[in-house]
Amino acid sequence: MSGGLIAVLIVAAVVVLLIGYVWVTYNSLVTLRVRVDEAWSDITVQLKRRADLIPSLVETVKGYAAHEKGVFEAVTQARAETVSAQGPAEASAAENHMQQALKSIFAVAEAYPQLQASQNFLQLQGELVDTENKIQASRRFYNGGVREFNTKIQVFPNTIFVRGMGFTEREFFEVEDVAAISEPPRIQF
Repeated sequence: MSGGLIAVLIVAAVVVLLIGYVWVTYNSLVTLRVRVDEAWSDITVQLKRRADLIPSLVETVKGYAAHEKGVFEAVTQARAETVSAQGPAEASAAENHMQQALKSIFAVAEAYPQLQASQNFLQLQGELVDTENKIQASRRFYNGGVREFNTKIQVFPNTIFVRGMGFTEREFFEVEDVAAISEPPRIQF
């Protein structure tokens, strides 16, 4: 074998390895992107579920505390923001407003013992707490997927070529006031 043939074989092997690396990296990034999209879809499903519970909760509380108009308007506004949020940044802002509004409506409920004893209210409250737990779990899963996806994009040597293949980092679903959402709203009866 001549020296030229060996050099050609080495170059061919390196090219094959590089193509294989790019291929594997591309496919793993596509897989991660699909997981992140799926996780975001799970969050939107839970946010929609909560938004669907809000009108029933408001109507139940209205039956006992009709004069609390400002609270009901705040809850309705927060629900509208949640439903129309596009992407993690808007959803985060809407999440903050929703948490504040829910705290207000539960504060109103505390002033009405007959409301606190209402089976409809208790059922809605239980469903809302369950939904809040699911939102929190979905948010953790989404952020984990985003972390993995972003890391894969940012590590060397991927950072050199993956953006040219159409991959960009995703936003985390972060909430401005972490204390407001660290646990679901609780009511002491």
